Amino acid sequence: MEITTINKADFGEDFKWGVTISAYQNEGAVAEDGKGPNIWDKFTARQGKIKTGENANQACNFYHNYPQDIALAKDLNFENFGFSVAWSRIFPNGTGTVNQKGIDFYNRVIDNLLEQGIDPWITLYHWDLPQALEDKGGWANRDILGWFGDYADTCTRAFGDRVKNYKVLNEPSAFTGFGYMTGEHAPGHKDIFKFLAAAHHANLCQADGGRIVKQNVKDSHVGTSFATFCVENHSDNWLDVRAHRVIDAIINKMFVEPLVGLGYPYKDFPAMRLVELFFKTGDDERLKFDFDFLGIQYYCRLVAKFSLHPFLAFAYEVPAKERNVPINNMGFEIYPEGMYAVLKRYAAYPNVKKLIVTENGVCLNDILHNGAVDDTVRIQFYKDYLANVLKAKQEGIPVEGFFCWTLTDNFEWWEGYHARFGLVHVDHHTQQRTIKNSGLWIKDFLGNPKNQVIMAHLLSSSI
Repeated sequence: MEITTINKADFGEDFKWGVTISAYQNEGAVAEDGKGPNIWDKFTARQGKIKTGENANQACNFYHNYPQDIALAKDLNFENFGFSVAWSRIFPNGTGTVNQKGIDFYNRVIDNLLEQGIDPWITLYHWDLPQALEDKGGWANRDILGWFGDYADTCTRAFGDRVKNYKVLNEPSAFTGFGYMTGEHAPGHKDIFKFLAAAHHANLCQADGGRIVKQNVKDSHVGTSFATFCVENHSDNWLDVRAHRVIDAIINKMFVEPLVGLGYPYKDFPAMRLVELFFKTGDDERLKFDFDFLGIQYYCRLVAKFSLHPFLAFAYEVPAKERNVPINNMGFEIYPEGMYAVLKRYAAYPNVKKLIVTENGVCLNDILHNGAVDDTVRIQFYKDYLANVLKAKQEGIPVEGFFCWTLTDNFEWWEGYHARFGLVHVDHHTQQRTIKNSGLWIKDFLGNPKNQVIMAHLLSSSI
């Protein structure tokens, strides 16, 4: 057990501290002011798709409560605020006529943030494809390159005079894998070929999106974010080693290596060569883009074991519950050392300028009692994960920011409102906000830069 201390000042004056939310999980107002339906509106209406039977029709009502929530972010001493734009609030039918009321809403959010002295960070796509586009094939239809390009162009022209920080896509491995291969997320397909098409088109769109931001936004700072996992073998048996290579290729390498010029990881998973069915001339070059930063979104470790399901990546995972390790409220392992491991790994890719942890947090069974939420596990979680971020930074890994996921308890996809990640507790019946003890800890950590925080979690130097 290695004992160390950290404080905010250790990370340097230019380190970016932020908090982030997403449109579908927070905004509500799903049909107000001209907004069109998206794939999650339809998906949540299907019986059995959401564990709790809930939907995000109201969510945190950020659409109306944004001044209060931005004030909470300010009170917690965050200087950066990430949010996504709802595609169908800008284009109700996915393409065609722009909904000015949607543009006006995000202008109000942006202006409020700037008035509070908080830098806005826009994510162009966080999983909420307009249903009208899914009806035409969604991410599996190559036409999405044009649809997404028009949408990204519209957003950056509308907001680029004030917003300089952008993420193009949020976790393409998740919205293509869960949405088109396993069916656990919207739009709910279970089709290997749709997954391969969607993954390739998402990879092209993230590079195209980077080019659009650079073209339209003066002094832009643009990246894209990846769901990253620390993957290990269940054993040294060659079948488990192979399983490790395959799962790692699908959920980690497939979405970053084409971007940095290495191509798809066929060597690790030869069956992935089927993606070439969806190639057109020039795609190898079109996949590449030199982003200002890569967004690292790390939550847990996966342990891989041989399976007879070669394309269903999570079928290889040995559930954390079976491994007798600390877990969050969704059953995923709490493994802080993995943060250091993934930062070191992604920094080693060619031409990576810098990394920003664009999401990190933990869901717990938070209980509001006597006006407070005593979430000591979340406080320790942030201490341990931040210690590993700092270790990476002190070793020269160019990690230059950390965003907490998330500000307020929101709609957590297939988990409904059961999985609470927020620094602020939300009663989704009354919309009452209560800052949790973890939020108060973050407030103190960010507000008192030289306060020492004592750490007591294993920091392996052998990773």
